Amino acid sequence: MCGRYRLSRRKQLVEEYFRVSADVDDWSPRYNIAPTQLAPVIRQHPNGPRRDLSLIRWGLIPSWSKDASGAARMINARSETVHSLPAFRDAIKLRRCLIPADGFYEWKRTGVGKQPYCFEVNDGDLFAFAGLWDRWRDADGQWIRSFSVLTTTANSLTCAVHDRMPVILNKNDYDRWLDPRMTKVEAVSELLKPFDGRLMRSFPVSARINYVANDDEACSTPVEFSEPQPGLF
Repeated sequence: MCGRYRLSRRKQLVEEYFRVSADVDDWSPRYNIAPTQLAPVIRQHPNGPRRDLSLIRWGLIPSWSKDASGAARMINARSETVHSLPAFRDAIKLRRCLIPADGFYEWKRTGVGKQPYCFEVNDGDLFAFAGLWDRWRDADGQWIRSFSVLTTTANSLTCAVHDRMPVILNKNDYDRWLDPRMTKVEAVSELLKPFDGRLMRSFPVSARINYVANDDEACSTPVEFSEPQPGLF
């Protein structure tokens, strides 16, 4: 799964890398993006080549939902079943998006609790998760846009910590993933595969990442960690 991630680049760098323009003035570097928070997402305009980057809510609320209470459970969508679940089956055809990031976190069970790890592509390069989005109208008539991160099986690096990982798209596949003409699930499902673990690195980080209020560079600073050794008896 993916429950926390990082986007420490400023808006201008994200715009340049993804060749988009943002409809927000700016944002601060984020080191601990958490569910239900607003985060930058790139969507393709359905009737033209324009792509927009905007801040929308993490935790998908299907358009048909009666309320937003289930959003926290919709932060991820399993790529293997996304086409068959009511919350996602239209979005995988019509409302795909890119979620910019430069790191994500997973927790490994140890003899003394859970140790968080940060995962990066190369040396902390920008990349994009495969995402889905939807919009929902609340009781006041306001539209709320929200998204989910697609997940897949772990690769050779992440499997040491968790059996799932977010789908990281290859840069050459961004156009195909966003193309509104690609409405057949089979045409995009082949993109939902584990990223090459040889192009990634990981390291343990502080338990600061466990608390949503902590959102600074120290959240993803490497720390020393030794796996507790089992006793002899």
